[in-house]
Amino acid sequence: MPNQTLDNVMSPEAGVQRVAGGPPPGMGGPAGRPPGGPGGRPAGGPPPGMSGPPQALFAFASRLDTLEDKTVYLVDIGFGGGYKFMLQLQKWFTENMPSVTTVVKRKPGGVFSDDRSELWDEIKAKGQAVVLGVAG
Repeated sequence: MPNQTLDNVMSPEAGVQRVAGGPPPGMGGPAGRPPGGPGGRPAGGPPPGMSGPPQALFAFASRLDTLEDKTVYLVDIGFGGGYKFMLQLQKWFTENMPSVTTVVKRKPGGVFSDDRSELWDEIKAKGQAVVLGVAG
């Protein structure tokens, strides 16, 4: 089958596509809905009862200046193909940044949950960076 370009697929370059005279596909229609966003609030405003975005309970770690001579944990969370991807990423580090130590691990528990903290404690104690990833 020859390659074909589909120009009716949503992409970052194309932006959100709209049905002629209506909202984007899957976003409902104006029938029976007050003007503005859901519930009549101004479009783009916070949900009712909230004055703004939720407050973060913690912050991400600051960005490292370099990965040279650091230990990077490559953590597969359990989606299909994730472990293989992390092994490929480890190979890339070995070939392109040999001073970086990589440790490939699989997150314990299910894909969407984890009741144990041993892996995260190990990463905090021994690692300086982590790639937490999925594949599919």
